[in-house]
Parts: sequence; structure tokens; C-alpha cells
Amino acid sequence: MLVFSDLSLRRGIRPLLESVSLSIHPGQKVGLTGANGVGKSSLFALIRGELSPDQGSFSRPPGWVLAHVQQETPASEQTALEYALLGDEEYIRLQAQIAGAEGARLGELHARLDAIDGYTAESRAATLLHGLGFRSEAISRPVSSFSGGWRMRLNLAQALMCRSDLLLLDEPTNHLDLDAVIWLQDWLRGYRGTLILISHDREFLDAICTHVAHIEQGHLTLYSGNYSAFERVRAEKLAQQQSAYEKQKREREHMQQYIDRFRAQATKARQAQSRLKALERMELIAPAHVDSPFSFRFYDPEKLPERLLNMSAVSVGYGERAIIAGVRLQILPGERIGLIGPNGAGKSTLIKFLAGQLPAQAGEYWQAQDLKTGYFAQHQLEQLNPEHTPLQHLRALDKPAREQDLRNFLGGFAFHGERVDEAVAPFSGGEKARLALALLIYQRPNLLLLDEPTNHLDLDMRLALSMALQTFSGAMVIVSHDRHLLKTVTDQLLLVDAGRVQPFDGDLEDYALWLQNRFRREAEAGKGESAAPTPEHSAAGRRDQRREAAEKRRQLQPLKQKADRLERDLEHLNRRREQLEQQLADPALYAEAGKDRLRPLLRDKSRLDTQLEQVETDWLEALDAYESAQQREGG
Repeated sequence: MLVFSDLSLRRGIRPLLESVSLSIHPGQKVGLTGANGVGKSSLFALIRGELSPDQGSFSRPPGWVLAHVQQETPASEQTALEYALLGDEEYIRLQAQIAGAEGARLGELHARLDAIDGYTAESRAATLLHGLGFRSEAISRPVSSFSGGWRMRLNLAQALMCRSDLLLLDEPTNHLDLDAVIWLQDWLRGYRGTLILISHDREFLDAICTHVAHIEQGHLTLYSGNYSAFERVRAEKLAQQQSAYEKQKREREHMQQYIDRFRAQATKARQAQSRLKALERMELIAPAHVDSPFSFRFYDPEKLPERLLNMSAVSVGYGERAIIAGVRLQILPGERIGLIGPNGAGKSTLIKFLAGQLPAQAGEYWQAQDLKTGYFAQHQLEQLNPEHTPLQHLRALDKPAREQDLRNFLGGFAFHGERVDEAVAPFSGGEKARLALALLIYQRPNLLLLDEPTNHLDLDMRLALSMALQTFSGAMVIVSHDRHLLKTVTDQLLLVDAGRVQPFDGDLEDYALWLQNRFRREAEAGKGESAAPTPEHSAAGRRDQRREAAEKRRQLQPLKQKADRLERDLEHLNRRREQLEQQLADPALYAEAGKDRLRPLLRDKSRLDTQLEQVETDWLEALDAYESAQQREGG
């Protein structure tokens, strides 16, 4: 096991860790968390043997094989497959020895190759690359032909290819899309060695980790359970402080107001239920971040047209090649759209078109005269002027503003004191991302277009961003591999796949199943015609599956019918309430002559509100019963 004994670690004269004593046992999957700069990467360097403790000791079993992701990728002419295979050092060594061996020695080497499952190494490496988003034709391309982000995926594949006892992963999802994140999550859950993982993706941590090691104020504390369990324990500790309690109370009230508003407008069954559960969970996790340095919100847009844009049979692409075609999409204020779909399907292409950076190749496109988009993408970090300070960047947007007001605004994004007046050139990726978001928010857009906004952001900033987005009154379209963000800020999902953009009937859990089925089909197609059909894909197997599915539908039908009926009732009552509110908005009702008409309308409104609340409660309970029954029946 890994043993830290009275260990202290410094960076220059600054203490990072002091008197740390704990043990990590074989097979444990540990999430290493803490604010930026507290020493997580330094601790990894210590475990790798690149740093020595300033006090105390650290030990790991001498025979353990350690794997981690290299930060540099040589511009090699090796193929992607050959590069990934380098992760299995013993396989590479045996292959080299076999090339020059003869007789009995050759037999011994082949026996050893068989013992380490070396004959399937290329197949395993190809599966890893496919899971990380590489198409079949790409695995034979030279490493030098890939961009920086794809080279980092190659390094990750190489680390996973290693038959390691200890795996260290530092933000492995930063260069991945949602599909690859879900695949990697499943792979790591099946990993048999010891894992230490640094990540700012709470859904990823929750699904994988058995323990959380948290660094705070120089102390490293090991908690049992996943990240949500850690947050609950930490929240309980912080709630004992009066100042923490007060902030927690405000956050809960903020969340409850939003949930109430959301419930009153809910019209989509499965997405609505998923969103509601995610928001209720946020009530529990917010107290664990009461000491967050981030506090900001979106101001209401200056103008908010009734309809922001409309697309009819639009095709978008590059040059003469269409990436997506036949897109029909209308965006209204308040809509919160998440784009999902396989890597390269066109999610970023669609956002670029909406941002005005790509023209339509075909179809009709209309946008409101007062449309004001706020577009965030990773390349915009590079467009920050490296010689300008955060204050100068903000001043360029609002020259008449008082300097103190600008400083206060930047303070909400954790730019304080001298940092506000420092050039951004040496800023970290996270600091640049925070500044780019601050500049976007300050401009008060009515349509937000966010392409992977959480890259480089830590957990506290991600939580602050998700809470701010919930109160945004404009419309939003977002692409993100952060499932927690998608769950808490989107109301509908659009699937971008095979050149089309269509509503996705389900939530992110359903999308994960959709991906798994897709991956399995692609893997089976790759085996060729010689592969024998598995029982579930034989004709008899398909008949059995259809009969089983029909029986499940029959058993679930009463629950589904009840949920559907209550949802229709809810929609009808909401429409009736809107009509009443329009009538009550008539100023004449509140004059002396209108009182006889006002009283019955107010009584009707009161009865309707009570009825609406009861029907909504019944609908949510019916929906929960239906989905629980679905899970029990396995589908």
C-alpha cells in the first residue's frame, strides 16, 4: 500500500502539506481534491519519485508498476496504435527479444508473451483508442499528424495500456468530449489496480471513487465514500460556523426559489424530472462550498425579444462539405438546450453557426433584430490581450464605468488586489477561462452559446457558474462534457448525429446507454462477417427480446398512462393560470368600478393555484413511480 508518515512538503518557503499520515490500500480508487495551488500536482510528483519530502517519509511497494499520463508527446512517425502499445513495456520488450531469438529461448519468450496476454495487445490498444474517440482509420495515422488535444488522448491511451498496479491521472477529462468521458468512466470502474485521480468533474468522481483525499490548509484528509459523500461530511463541519450557516441559508433559499419557478413551468416529463432531481441535489452540495471565492450572477439582458432566432432546413459545414443538414430549430427566451452527440458530429459547428462564425450553406435563417449573443469557446482564451490586465479588458467594454464597480465585478471571479492589475500573459488556463467568462457575462447577452465552458475550471467555479446560469433569463445552448452542469442548467437535449439535429427523448443516463449500445454495435461491426452472432442478436434472440419488451410495456402501461394524464392536466392548468393572470393584469379591475369582477377572479386564481400544486405533486410522484418500475424491470 501507499504510506505517508508524518510527511511535510514545501514549494520554496511555502508549506503545501504538513504532518500528513495516512495509508491508501491496494484497489482503492481515490479522488484527490482541493483548491488550485494547494499541492495536488506536487503530491503526484512525490508519488512518482520526482520530489522528496521535506519531512517524514512516503513509501510504495517496490514491485508496483506505476502509470501516469505524459505531458509531452513527441512528433513521432509511429502510428497511433504503435504509440499506444508502448504503454505495455513488457510486451514491447518481449517483441524485441523474440525478433532475435532462436530455439528453446524463442519458445520461452512466446510462452511469456502468452502469459501476459500479449497476443491480444493490438486488439486491446485499438479498443482503447476507439473508446477515446479515434476512428478506425485514424489509428494507423502517424502521431505527428494529430493536434495537441488528440496527442493528449494518445498519452492517456498509452497510460491505460500499461498493466499497472498504480495509476495516477491528473484531469484526464480535460481534452475529452462527453462520449469519451463516459467511456473512460466505465473503464476506470473496472480497473483492478490502485487509482489516484485529480478531477474537477463531480459526476466522474462520484461514479469512480471509493475514497476522497482532500487537501485544505496544509492537511491531507482521507474520507470514505465518493465525492458526494465527502461534500456532505464537509458541509456538516462548515455548517457549524455561523458565517457558513448564513451563506448556506441564502444558497438554499436561492435554490428553492428556482425549483419553485421551474416546477410551475415544467412541461417535459423525463427531462423535467431529471432536472428537478439535480437541482434538489444542489441544495445538499452547496453548503460544502460556502468558502468559495466566486460569487457572481448574470444580469438581465437589456432587451429580450419574444423570439430570438429560427432555422428552417439549414445546412452548415466547411467549404462545400455539409456537416449537419436539414436543421429546424427555434430558440425562445428561457430555453436551455444541451447539445449531445458523438465526437465530430457537428455540435461545435452548430454553435459556431449560431455565433455568426459560419454561414448557412442552405435553408432559411432568421434572427431577431435585438439578438445579442455571448459566445464562449476555448480559442477565445487565446484572444485575450496578453499584455493587458483584467481591469483593462473590462474597461474596454465600458469606458464610463466607475473603476471600483469594475473591480467589484472582477472580485466575484476571484480577481482581487494586485491580480486585477497584472498582465494576463502568465495567468493559468483556469484564470484565463474565468476572465473570458467575466467579460462575456458583463456584456449582458440574451443568447448564451457555451462550448466546453468548464475546461480548466475547478469545482468551486463550476458550481458558481451552474448556479449563475440557473437564474439567466435569456436562452442558452451548451456543449459540455461536465454532466453535472448539463443536468442542472439544461431543460432539453438535442442529439447531433449522422448529419442531423433532433430532440433526444431521455436524459443523460439514457444517453449513456445509447452510447454503450452504439459502441457495442461498432465493435461488432469491426469483427467482420466471420464473427458468430451472439444469442441476443440471433433471430430467436430478437424474438425473445421483443416478447420480453412487450410484456414489460404491458406491465408498465398503467403507470405511464397515469403520468401522461397528469402531465396533460398540468399543461391545461398552466394555460388556464396564464389566462387568469392576463385578466388580472387589467388595471381597470383595481378601480372602484371593477371590484365586483376582481373578487371572483382572485377566488378562481387561489383555487387554481391550490389545484395546480396538487396536480404537480401527483404528477411528479407518478413519474417517479413509473421510472422506478422501469429500473426494476431493467429498462
